[in-house]
Amino acid sequence: MFRPCIDLHDGKVKQIVGGTLSDEPGRLRTNFVSDRPAAWFAELYRRDGLTGGHMVLLGPGNESAAREALKAYPGGLQVGGGVNAENAGTWLDFGASHVIVTSWLFLEGKLDWTRLESLTRAIGKDRLVIDLSCRKRGGDYFVVTERFQRFTDLRLAAEIFQKLGNSCAEFLVHAVDVEGLCRGVDLELVQKLGAWTPLPMTYAGGARSLEDLESVTRAGQGKVDLTIGSALDIFGGSGVKYEDVVNFNKR
Repeated sequence: MFRPCIDLHDGKVKQIVGGTLSDEPGRLRTNFVSDRPAAWFAELYRRDGLTGGHMVLLGPGNESAAREALKAYPGGLQVGGGVNAENAGTWLDFGASHVIVTSWLFLEGKLDWTRLESLTRAIGKDRLVIDLSCRKRGGDYFVVTERFQRFTDLRLAAEIFQKLGNSCAEFLVHAVDVEGLCRGVDLELVQKLGAWTPLPMTYAGGARSLEDLESVTRAGQGKVDLTIGSALDIFGGSGVKYEDVVNFNKR
């Protein structure tokens, strides 16, 4: 299944090469900046019945745009970026279906199970999506945090998905090494995710064609959904038509 997305940076809807997110001047690579607000995309997804999409706030200055998008599609978007136990409930009150959490769950590169427990107590596991976005190192995939720049010691494997699956409703995984490059998805990772996940899963990274949607559905054993960003025509891409992914979900 196709899942939509809205990436917010400096209050605007953008498509960014994930591995270039940094405070270093001149490092950020942007594929697309929309002249339409986030609420326009949210209304589009609402109109076409697309559910389970994620809206990620990449840094400060995005809260107002995010709230407007949630107002346009209440209950239709998951929200991530700077989410913690203190503000998670507020985003749910604003209309998010779920909150997405990554960096806050880690301290000094290690998963803090106490923090995870406090978050699930605060909002319940049914409203929580754990983001395990990753990069490959030495043949394995490790979770990265702090805008995909910091490697943690958490290596993705079946056991970790089984354990974390007791504390959340879904997983989200960006394949950071191919994110925003439109060079094809990481099918090795998708196959592993399909074999490992006990819960609904969304994969993002590298999609460039409708065939990639077919491939992810097969390789993920029907358990892994796909987000398409930079290749999608509504984000300035030429590889995938928005109407085609809407129709794919109607099959």
